[in-house]
Amino acid sequence: MEFTRKNRQLLSRIATNDRHGENSPYFDGWKAYDSNPFHPIHNPDGVIQMGLAENPLCFDLIEKWIRENPDASICTAEGLDKFKDIAIFQDYHGLREFREAVAKFMGRVGGNRVTFDPNRIVMSGGATGANETAIFCLADPGDAFLLPSPYYAGFARDLRWRTGVEIVPVHCKSSNNFRITRAALEEAYEKAQRSNINIKGVIITNPSNPLGTVLDKETLRSLVSFATDKKIHL
Repeated sequence: MEFTRKNRQLLSRIATNDRHGENSPYFDGWKAYDSNPFHPIHNPDGVIQMGLAENPLCFDLIEKWIRENPDASICTAEGLDKFKDIAIFQDYHGLREFREAVAKFMGRVGGNRVTFDPNRIVMSGGATGANETAIFCLADPGDAFLLPSPYYAGFARDLRWRTGVEIVPVHCKSSNNFRITRAALEEAYEKAQRSNINIKGVIITNPSNPLGTVLDKETLRSLVSFATDKKIHL
């Protein structure tokens, strides 16, 4: 016990706090899946992972495309000459060619009604790192963000662990398909104000994680109006 206590004293309070989320039902489910994964033939009574937004159904399509376009990957002989471009230090905003490709793709997805400047795009190693970086930039420890429910369980860790920022749930109801209403936003905001919690913004996932629903234009306009009125981020 004394040895453990001394070891903890060598680490920061961030490293030793309990915001990492490992002791939560969400990660208990992860552990159960890792130790006993479902298989339709070899383990039909195993655990099915339904708490992760992965799409393995497209793997065969991606594999087929890579085989048909070997020069697009540095993992093939045809693409090997591009290896040196990523083997050295890169622009901290992300590989320029990648940012340009993302900008073109997003423009095409939007029907080319909006253009995206690759110089204003910053790449990160996954959404978790991007979320945490954004929180560090937008808020101070003790500040909070409104987050409509139900929300991705990992947010409790990703947004809070090292940043010191809090989450204030916006309680949405199943009776209206969990629609994010202005009334629900106002209720959560006013509750935070009464508790002297400084709200810095609203976080949304679109499509929703975990619901998979897409926010309609009316809801998006309501969110923009709310954030503008409160002078907070969206």
